[in-house]
Amino acid sequence: MSRFWSSSNVRGRIRRQRGLRMDDLIKSSDENYYQYVWRVDNLIRQGKYKNWKEVTPIVNKYVEESDIKGESGHRSAVKYARDFYEAGVFDKISEDGYVKELQTQKRELEKTKKQIQTEKLEYNRWLREESRDELITEKIVNEIKELEPLEIPEPIEIIHNKRTGILVFGDEHFGTEFELKGLFGEIINSYSPEIFEHRMNDLLNQTVEIVKREGFSKIKIFNMGDFTDGCLRVGQLMKLRYGVVEGTVKYSDFICNWLNKLSNYVNIELHMVNGNHSELRMLGQQKGTFSDDNMGIIVFEMIKNRLKDNLNFELVQNPTGLIFDTICGYNVLGIHGEVKNMESAIKDFSNTYNVQIDILIAGHLHHSRVETVGINKEVINAPSIIGIDSYSLSLNKTSNAGATFIILEDGKGKVQEYNIKLD
Repeated sequence: MSRFWSSSNVRGRIRRQRGLRMDDLIKSSDENYYQYVWRVDNLIRQGKYKNWKEVTPIVNKYVEESDIKGESGHRSAVKYARDFYEAGVFDKISEDGYVKELQTQKRELEKTKKQIQTEKLEYNRWLREESRDELITEKIVNEIKELEPLEIPEPIEIIHNKRTGILVFGDEHFGTEFELKGLFGEIINSYSPEIFEHRMNDLLNQTVEIVKREGFSKIKIFNMGDFTDGCLRVGQLMKLRYGVVEGTVKYSDFICNWLNKLSNYVNIELHMVNGNHSELRMLGQQKGTFSDDNMGIIVFEMIKNRLKDNLNFELVQNPTGLIFDTICGYNVLGIHGEVKNMESAIKDFSNTYNVQIDILIAGHLHHSRVETVGINKEVINAPSIIGIDSYSLSLNKTSNAGATFIILEDGKGKVQEYNIKLD
């Protein structure tokens, strides 16, 4: 019958009996039944209330209907927990320790949640990269299927001598189209895939003439990178006739045929570096972010596979991605050329790789330059196939479209240089 008492009657009765405030018997919203009766039992043990008989009417006002009990029911609910408590079962975890344990568990849950979120982000990134790679691979495979097979030339006997010829060219920027005009409206330079092919065929003919004149049975070719123009900035895509993948395959097909034709006249040892323009910079990232994602890798693999049966051709790859070779006793390093000062760079590379670099060759600047930096030591900037463009013009770095053919000799270093100009 006690549960039908009014709250005011109950409080009045207790106040009359004990003369105490009853606020501490109010059940808080975040307490469950067992937390509540445990706290009330502690109040009784502290002497604030006489016994469970005294407080049971109030307790029953605050608990759920299913937890309404007589005084023995509430007392029994606490007794079993009290027996464990007094037996020392909970000594290792005090009430403060319990809170700390909960906080620790909460932190662990947060860490796990963060790990799951990170793994999800990484998984989604992997899916994007995988899809991108699969799409590029599919497009490349489809483009390659359309290529005509090469006619492999007859082997040429190599006759060794004290001199070695090196053909240096690069910065082809294949696929771009423009006309650059001067002060009087005259065309300073124009470029297109057709002009690229014309200049490369001119380069082939001039190289053959040099090979015959000098009597070489084998030459080295240094390709200094930037075969394409479409991977660096979005604005450049507007100047391209082909997409990045299509342009890469078309360039690869042309250069494979070009090398194959040249190998009819001389043995070729090809070295390559990747350029900054062929580096894929997805999502507007800075240079170097995706250094391994460079379309030059595709060109390298296509050349390697399409010319693998040509006995007059050899493709050389350095693990650094640079060009390095010891020629006629001199250490020659080839880089694309993104350095501020070539004279400082030859010293820096020598210190970095702990090898004396005698000749440093680079492209990138689109103009030719040679500087002697020591006894039989030189830095060489090769001209470009594209010639002057708007960027090089803005830097006032202008030069004819062209290539360089240098000759090294044992004990003398560089003894001759052909400056090949291309229309």
